[in-house]
Amino acid sequence: MSGRVLLIEDEKSLVLSLCDRLRSEGYEVDTARDGQSGYELALRERFDMILLDIRLPRRSGFDVCRDLRQQHVSVPILMLTARGQVADRVVGLKLGADDYLVKPFEPTELLARIEALLRRSSLRSWTVNSSVYEFGEIRVNRTLDEVSRCSEPLTLLPLEYRLLCYFIQHRRQTLSRDRLLDEVWGYDAMPLTRTVDVHVAGLRQKIESDPRHPRYLLTVHRRGYKFVG
Repeated sequence: MSGRVLLIEDEKSLVLSLCDRLRSEGYEVDTARDGQSGYELALRERFDMILLDIRLPRRSGFDVCRDLRQQHVSVPILMLTARGQVADRVVGLKLGADDYLVKPFEPTELLARIEALLRRSSLRSWTVNSSVYEFGEIRVNRTLDEVSRCSEPLTLLPLEYRLLCYFIQHRRQTLSRDRLLDEVWGYDAMPLTRTVDVHVAGLRQKIESDPRHPRYLLTVHRRGYKFVG
């Protein structure tokens, strides 16, 4: 697999080692050494993947991620962090990151995650017969990759959209968190199955009239989630 990767990282030795490894695997790599430069480059150029450190000069990785999503940049973002606290990881996911990796990490694991995200981001297949699926006030147009409520567009994060599509494909099935991680994220992301919960909660905020008492995206106690739209 190949593609164009933007690496936003200020640790010089890590930049050199990652660039060498990624290029040896066939990726084209551009770099930025601070958050502001990386943000501007991501807006100006087209990339297939962004590797984003959290602790950066001029603008933090959290701010870069949030602002790119607000500018409707949907490219997969994998955050690199030396922080081990679950709260920091959850913040990144809520701001729109697709995945995270805690330093130090093995290059083989990074490559596996990049490949999984690239593979999932290019996946557009559906198992429903129609190009449009509707439930309640929500309309999903799989041809245009658009979601709307009462004809007003909804802004979903890329992973939220893929998650919704997968639920529609497997409606009325109870889906475990591990299965969702494998099929939607594309790799074995254990032990942080909290990743799924964060994105399900975000999706409910956008598609449910009352997220506290969901009608369509239900929790199945100790088993996972079920979509009944």
